[in-house]
Amino acid sequence: MELPVNEVDSLTNKIFSILENKFLFGDHENATASKTHHEDPIKSGNHFSGKVRILSIDSGSFSDGILAAQSLLTLQTILRQKWGNPNAAIAQCFDVVAGSGAGAILAAMLFTQAENGAPLFTADQALQFLVKNRRKLFPSSPQGLFWRIFRPSGAKKLLGRTFRELTLKDTLKPVLIPCYDLCSNAPFLFSRADALEIDGYDFKMKDVCYATSADPTVVGAVEMRSVDERTKILAVEGGVAMNNPTAAAITHVLNNKQEFPFCNGVEDLLVLSLGNAESGFDSGDVTLTPTRTKFIRIAGEGASDIVDQAVSMAFGESGNANNYVRIQGNRLNSTASNIHPKCKIDAIMSLTKEMLAQRNVESHLFKGKKKSEVTNLEKLEMIGSELIKEQERRKTSILPTAVLKQKRSAATPRTSSASATTISSQSSC
Repeated sequence: MELPVNEVDSLTNKIFSILENKFLFGDHENATASKTHHEDPIKSGNHFSGKVRILSIDSGSFSDGILAAQSLLTLQTILRQKWGNPNAAIAQCFDVVAGSGAGAILAAMLFTQAENGAPLFTADQALQFLVKNRRKLFPSSPQGLFWRIFRPSGAKKLLGRTFRELTLKDTLKPVLIPCYDLCSNAPFLFSRADALEIDGYDFKMKDVCYATSADPTVVGAVEMRSVDERTKILAVEGGVAMNNPTAAAITHVLNNKQEFPFCNGVEDLLVLSLGNAESGFDSGDVTLTPTRTKFIRIAGEGASDIVDQAVSMAFGESGNANNYVRIQGNRLNSTASNIHPKCKIDAIMSLTKEMLAQRNVESHLFKGKKKSEVTNLEKLEMIGSELIKEQERRKTSILPTAVLKQKRSAATPRTSSASATTISSQSSC
């Protein structure tokens, strides 16, 4: 017996909701019922432990992370103005950062610790770095056999000069950066939590950034080893494995009870997810035979939208829709047809301003995207206020929201790894 189309859609929606609640972010209905009957006295009243703040940055090819970098510079300006602190940094206002591809390089610059204890880059310095070095970090597709044999190593050298010998252990907050490992034929998640637990999962930041941003159609797979050389992977860029790492970051936090002991569901999260526009923006032409690179981008960005819709649904059904903010360009309109990779920097910077002025687009699973009544800039101002409220609340809180691991000495014994999302197998090809 065939069901009407509207009933099929309703049934599919319910199935996805059950799968999402039970297996991706935990069973919210049962968790809510449990709290109703067995309320935790520690989290009641003035003893609420607060919200874990997550920053997630997409891979994206358009402008090579410049859209996301501009969003973070705008957020940094908002935080400094509202906070009254001219030196406030992005890393101070987030507990976890996840980045893929170009987004991973941006995350690494903002969350890796310099010798003075501050982040290596401020948001404005990171934007300038990406603008200045975008062609070197993200070379266009190769032409000819000669290029493939003597392919440029500019990106690797640049990342080496930038991050030197710093490793995942030298990050200020939990960092999550994905790639795809051809040795194990599975996604691999570089994780600060795992690096602090097991030496075999500590990698140099320059290698991590190169692996997650290396276009397989340009430079192929990247072979790399952990600092102690016990773990070997053959990496393909993070956009192939996880273009939008938001779900991985949320799952990591909810399963990492050592560092986030009181976080039990999306109601305990505050998430900012930054996209890098959509596949139509960087193609420059529309043909019936897309290149291999374009096919990879289409697949990655399609998966990114699915993650966005699923996360939006999870927060919406829990009654905490305002705790998830997604910033992404929507049908940017530019007079320059060939936006990537040959466009002028002025054209890209003009598009970033256009993106911030656009009405924010919200995703609804099975309902598509809808424009909200506020702009991307207003959304950044809203989440900036929430980040500052959470920062101020923690000054008087009895319970810590995050208990971040620190570097252990040689005499400190290991404990079990807290990351449930990293593939825990030391690969060998």
